[in-house]
Amino acid sequence: MSSRFLDACRRRPTDVRPVWFMRQAGRYLKQYREIRARHKILEICKRPDLAATVTLQPVEILDVDAAIIFADLLLPVEPMGLKLDFVSGEGPVIENPVRTSSDVDALSISNADDLAYVGESIQIVVRALGGKVPVIGFVGAPFTIASYMIEGGPSRSFLRTKQLMYRDEVMWRRLMGKIVDVVGPFALMQVGAGARAIQVFDSWVGALGPDDYVRYVAPYSRALIERIRSSSVPVIHFGTGAAGFFKELHAAGGDVMGVDWRVNIDQAWMDISYRSAVQGNLDPAVLFSPLPELKARVHELLKRTGVRPGHIFNLGHGILPETPVESVKAVVQFVREFRP
Repeated sequence: MSSRFLDACRRRPTDVRPVWFMRQAGRYLKQYREIRARHKILEICKRPDLAATVTLQPVEILDVDAAIIFADLLLPVEPMGLKLDFVSGEGPVIENPVRTSSDVDALSISNADDLAYVGESIQIVVRALGGKVPVIGFVGAPFTIASYMIEGGPSRSFLRTKQLMYRDEVMWRRLMGKIVDVVGPFALMQVGAGARAIQVFDSWVGALGPDDYVRYVAPYSRALIERIRSSSVPVIHFGTGAAGFFKELHAAGGDVMGVDWRVNIDQAWMDISYRSAVQGNLDPAVLFSPLPELKARVHELLKRTGVRPGHIFNLGHGILPETPVESVKAVVQFVREFRP
């Protein structure tokens, strides 16, 4: 497949900058809200027809350069034996969180086939796109999944996670190893179904300091990314709030490093000596600006990354639910018309 997105992942020259958006399938789209009004998130994830429909919506509406499969990074916790639900206003909730050594013992690593529905969704999307744009698969990074498993849901302080990490390093390492043993095959299954790249989301890694990241987390992110790279597809490694240890994040691996908006992307790229491609990093709130300001900010970001091959335009995090669709469409046009 010839694709400007995949070329940029490999730091090859492209005619224009490729563009896609994290959470490009979501609540800001009326078409998604109509489906969501009738179906819960887990149901959409587990029904390949619905997941494929939602995945394809932004490709058709926005004309982006890649589709990202609609799924949730916590799906692997179910075959491991945890009960997952999405509570309105709260987000994901795990009814039986992991708190003790026997909880870790009880986690299964042999039921990854239960996630086959994600592969079926990818196959439907690949067939529907007919090579128009590639499909990105995705998985959660080990730290983010572990913190959800321990906290039982979102957290501000991640106190339970850090307590476990500091109190019982052996238990922590067993948990992280089990997560890699489930998420690695899950990612490779997505590649087998037709995903041409995999994004590894470390949504909560910004809760850590650099030294803790290197000691407790980086070995498992590296192990996961190496497993995925064995399939010869590029891996996008994205950590939220990790500007303070971007070099350490990069050292854990990634053909493409996702950059959030808390750092200038040219500085982030220079910090890793241009050894990987970069993706990002417009603040999602900028999409609420008047169009002239939005255009100026998009073009400023594109100027910052210069003419060096290997930049994929994206936001510094996911599209916010209230974002005007016309603004998202406008960003695609501003990227396409830009000439350095």
